Amino acid sequence: VKLLESGGGSVQAGGSLGLSCAASEYTYSSYCLGCFRQAPGKGPEGVAAIDSDGITNYADSVKGRFTISKDNAKNTLYLQMNSLKPEDTAMYYCAADGRSIATISAPSAQYEYNYWGQGTQVTVSS
Repeated sequence: VKLLESGGGSVQAGGSLGLSCAASEYTYSSYCLGCFRQAPGKGPEGVAAIDSDGITNYADSVKGRFTISKDNAKNTLYLQMNSLKPEDTAMYYCAADGRSIATISAPSAQYEYNYWGQGTQVTVSS
């Protein structure tokens, strides 16, 4: 299973960026998908998750600003990030094969996902 991420980049505070995560040899329709980020010197943080029915859950830090979605026909996951803040600066990763979207904010959430993208950098300047 390969998850290939694209998007990210640099933007000023208040701007928007989008991430995409395409899967090969994997069916997005059947499992929980998640997005995580890791800032320098910090541990991984769950950002958003979506389940097989399209129900979503978000970390409080991004709620109302980020939107996770997926296209099952294209096996592609999307994360739209609006109203970006400097504290959103991090390496962002998509993940697949999770158990539940309810635990996305838990410190151990990363261990629930079996497949990971290579990561893409998001940098927000003030």
